[in-house]
Amino acid sequence: MIVLRKKSEMKTGSRSPLSRRSFLRASGVSLALPLLEAMEPAIGAESTAAPRRMVAIQTNMGILPQFFFPEKAGADYVASPYLERLAAHRKQMTVFSGVSLPGVTGAHAAQKCFLTGTPHPERGGFRNWVSLDQFAAEHIGNETRFPSLVTAISNENATLSYTRSGAPIPAEGNPRKLFEKLFVQGRPDEIESRVESLRQGRSTLDFVGEQSRRLNRSLSAVDKQRMDQYLTAVRELERRLQSAQEWEYRPKPKVDAKAPDENNDAKQFVERSRNMFDVIKLALQTDSSRIVSLFIDTTVIHNITHHGNRPEVLAELKGHEERQFDALNGFLTSLGETPEAGKSLLDRTMVLYGTCMGSANSHSNVNLPALLAGGGFKHGQHLAFDTQNNYPLSNLFVSMLQRLGMEVDEFSTGKGTMRGLEMA
Repeated sequence: MIVLRKKSEMKTGSRSPLSRRSFLRASGVSLALPLLEAMEPAIGAESTAAPRRMVAIQTNMGILPQFFFPEKAGADYVASPYLERLAAHRKQMTVFSGVSLPGVTGAHAAQKCFLTGTPHPERGGFRNWVSLDQFAAEHIGNETRFPSLVTAISNENATLSYTRSGAPIPAEGNPRKLFEKLFVQGRPDEIESRVESLRQGRSTLDFVGEQSRRLNRSLSAVDKQRMDQYLTAVRELERRLQSAQEWEYRPKPKVDAKAPDENNDAKQFVERSRNMFDVIKLALQTDSSRIVSLFIDTTVIHNITHHGNRPEVLAELKGHEERQFDALNGFLTSLGETPEAGKSLLDRTMVLYGTCMGSANSHSNVNLPALLAGGGFKHGQHLAFDTQNNYPLSNLFVSMLQRLGMEVDEFSTGKGTMRGLEMA
């Protein structure tokens, strides 16, 4: 529970700084706080800066290259149709072309190597290696409640994350369960009681309401605004998660028609992605974890990725991918609108977005569509490398690890930092 100083002390302006690990607690509920001005003196006293973070996202069925890659290199590139949907973040992201993971071949088999870079996943006896997120978590994961969050939007046992022994780490694929993992805790009976309350539509904020009001009285105007923004985001997400769950339990209509071979309706898929993005944002904002992986399984549209350049199929696939970029844009916007230590959450968070499939139509694993947003790099450019003799994407992983403060010179097949990408 939050402990505040006496009112007489607060009148003098000598408020006791809040701990970075402050929570609003109730039976079965623990709601971490975002970084507030009231915590900054404590942060300074502890000689620790605002944390840096990393989110790594892969979509596994490729991205149509003709709608992703800009034609011109450098800072004055003309945005492609997909990048136009991220136009608000142009100065905060770098787009890459002519990159791949050395030796990572095997078409769809490559998806398990997006964060490991381990060559030849298609070969018999293949053994994966540690993924980028878990390597980072080994070094900085002890600084947060959860060393890393491994998540997925998938109906299968898909994951981006692997241990040092190459074992896959199961991903949490349900945004609501992830929310409960972050904010519901206590004895088994308390947890069950609070989970049931959440299922019935009662908010986490209902349990910590009085503590929240007491804390609010001690905060500055700026901190009050940040808390209000944070709590509003929590409540709104809970409402959407509740709505999504209600649909899961409603009886489905009975029809005489035969089920299609594949369900290509992307509406629910995109909403699940948005919900997961919002939970991830809350996890970052409360410093519950600084390392997140997200596997977005787009196998549901696999059949149309083999488009054969048919205009009507290309148009359908483009529509699906546009909605995916819209969801990514919403995530970046949310991070950018969340203040933290004089900057934004996006300034402190590297967001890697890409795929191991350069062209799903040809099952190519070269010239991979990829971008990096935020995290304190000098962005606003298109880094164009040789599309025939690709530059190692794994070099970007080295740069990202160094940005997290790790003293490393190589990772997997990356033997140096990403050429042309500088820290701000």
